[in-house]
Amino acid sequence: MLPPTDQQTPTAALLQAPEAQALELAIGDMHLLLEQHGYVIALYPSGIRPEHERRLHSIRSVLESDRIALVKVELPPLGVAVLVRQLRQLSICDFSPGVVASAARLLSHYIYAGALLNSVAKLDRVPVSLKSHAKSWVPGSQFAVLAGPEPQLVKVGPTAEPLTGPEFRTHLLVAKGQLPSDWVRETLAPAWKVQAVHETAVPTDSPRWWGTGKLVEFAAHLPDISVLYQLVASVRRDRCHWCSMELIGDRCAFCSAPLPAPEHRDRRPPTGVLQLESGGRSGP
Repeated sequence: MLPPTDQQTPTAALLQAPEAQALELAIGDMHLLLEQHGYVIALYPSGIRPEHERRLHSIRSVLESDRIALVKVELPPLGVAVLVRQLRQLSICDFSPGVVASAARLLSHYIYAGALLNSVAKLDRVPVSLKSHAKSWVPGSQFAVLAGPEPQLVKVGPTAEPLTGPEFRTHLLVAKGQLPSDWVRETLAPAWKVQAVHETAVPTDSPRWWGTGKLVEFAAHLPDISVLYQLVASVRRDRCHWCSMELIGDRCAFCSAPLPAPEHRDRRPPTGVLQLESGGRSGP
């Protein structure tokens, strides 16, 4: 987890992997979080191990709670860390839990997450051509890979095309692994016109996600809480037809119910279940 950007940004709880904590203790920890805070938004990457994802669903099922949102995002580890911090910033604003949880999908499109790699031979989360695979076996080769918001891969060199970067003001977070980071600071940062460069440790799961430990991971992001607030506040809010949570976008982050088509919204049941008349019969 990344450190807070200011004194107001709250911390986050780290949910342990199955081999690190017994299920009973994990359930107890989640119950305590719900008692202390009311709602829990569990953000995790799509590359998480299946048994870890099953653990999260098991905990929610055992607690039978509609106050736990399990939000899976298509970002590499450093991008996930940035997104978690942004949601922590938004959690102290006047947004409801449903809006904060569903804002994860929106904000992930404004995080340019990638890495400088010495090889793409084992990279399976970003499309890689056979030509790039062949080049990765050449000693000294380096590749710049963008995982999101749009996948991109270039071989680093004097004539290489730069990665497509953000068209808005960002800060660049850099996690230095077992690879020199000169290209990121001297080439990428100026090309993307970032306002500041910050360093952090490489996330534990990054070598597995990128297929190599010889990397420099980076993520350009919106650093200003006022800009994040305006971005989220500008999106239309709706009410989930199933669990009644407030949301932005086309799907509820708490129960995963899709937003009904516009022509059906006025006819949806107010609480997501059939309203039975006293003594009436339920229908299919």
